[in-house]
Amino acid sequence: MTRLSVEMLAADPVEPITSAGHAQLGIAVLLGIAVIVLLITKFKLHAFLSLTIGSLALGAFAGAPLDKVITSFTAGLGSTVAGVGVLIALGAILGKMLADSGGADQIVDTILAKATPRSMPWTMVLIASVIGLPLFFEVGIVLLIPVVLMVAKRGNYSLMRIGIPALAGLSVMHGLVPPHPGPLVAIDAVDANLGVTLALGVLIAIPTVIIAGPVFSKYAARWVDVPAPDRMIPQRASERLDKRPSFGATLATILLPVVLMLLKALVDIIIDDPDNVVQRTFDVVGNPLIALLVSVIVGIFTLLRPAGFGKDRLSGLVEKGLAPIAGILLIVGAGGGFKQTLIDSGVGQMVLDISKDWSIPALLLAWLIAVVIRLATGSATVATVSAAGLVAPLAADMSTTHAALLVLAIGAGSLFFSHVNDAGFWLVKEYFGLNVGQTIKTWSVMETIISVVAGALVLLLSLVI
Repeated sequence: MTRLSVEMLAADPVEPITSAGHAQLGIAVLLGIAVIVLLITKFKLHAFLSLTIGSLALGAFAGAPLDKVITSFTAGLGSTVAGVGVLIALGAILGKMLADSGGADQIVDTILAKATPRSMPWTMVLIASVIGLPLFFEVGIVLLIPVVLMVAKRGNYSLMRIGIPALAGLSVMHGLVPPHPGPLVAIDAVDANLGVTLALGVLIAIPTVIIAGPVFSKYAARWVDVPAPDRMIPQRASERLDKRPSFGATLATILLPVVLMLLKALVDIIIDDPDNVVQRTFDVVGNPLIALLVSVIVGIFTLLRPAGFGKDRLSGLVEKGLAPIAGILLIVGAGGGFKQTLIDSGVGQMVLDISKDWSIPALLLAWLIAVVIRLATGSATVATVSAAGLVAPLAADMSTTHAALLVLAIGAGSLFFSHVNDAGFWLVKEYFGLNVGQTIKTWSVMETIISVVAGALVLLLSLVI
């Protein structure tokens, strides 16, 4: 297991923008994070503005010149958006194509038609995990909620027995598997290998989603027994379409970017020769930007054309797909700015200096930091980008696999105990017609199980790879 050690100090330190001592820097970090938490929770300020103000406050508390703090923040914002912004945009377009073409409905309906009552919770996990690969969590919920409610009502199932597995599938994909924004930001921050992180993320996601989904749903159904609320069943996209894409074509389009990125990682491991033509080819094809771009182009022919979409509707669909992610891009970018401010202030080196004699594993430290920020801000994305900035120096001397595990430790911690300061908490509460206590006993506990199980699996994997 990779531990904090003196050897990590061998990496060339970044020249800090302040000469503050460890004590002042530590206080500055706490006050900077406190400003972000207070603005988000107390004053309900948007996370983008909160992160921006918190970054400036951090630099001021650390005694750094304001012009240098601004330079660090804007540089971090720019590099983060440059690294993951296009990927988030392409993922949003693919998700919109999947939803509007009726492709998502086709996958859901096909799988449900073959499911038995006993296998239904497992079926919901499968549906949510597949649908959740290219979609943001909120979009996935909007797509799956009608299915969950209709299955529960028509089959006379417990809402929690069906709903919890679906939510678990979406949440695990969101926190652990790129190309979701959180994992992408952490990969960029710690300079991890995307293909290896994707492969290990899927490996950890499978047992995690089983435990937090079908297994936990048995208990959640006993604790909270509520009927499916009729008022929350919206119209599905395919109800407005005369035809929709086939199951096979839709599934192939969803899985295409994942397969391309995994193939790149596999070729890198097998060949390991940067000058080899095959490896260079897969380095291009498996690049996440190319993989997602190819999937979007393929989706035009496999999703939109079969659904009867003409050229005139394609432009409008792309615009509608991009509009909802403006806020996400700004939050992710500001999180990158906060991360760079932390690094340039010397906080990363301070973490190494102070903790070099600790016996706490680096992966556990990353998980704990993400947990604290998640509990305080309610945002998995804010927790991920902030924790990644704090622990990025720990990855300097890590192996490729352990750097990937560091990303997954951060992702797991960022999902811990969603509560009243998390937008997802209220989304689930309103869609399922629950009260606050019922939402905590189901959704919040499920998120905690995901975080703890995934975190434990990360630590176990670090012992053997």
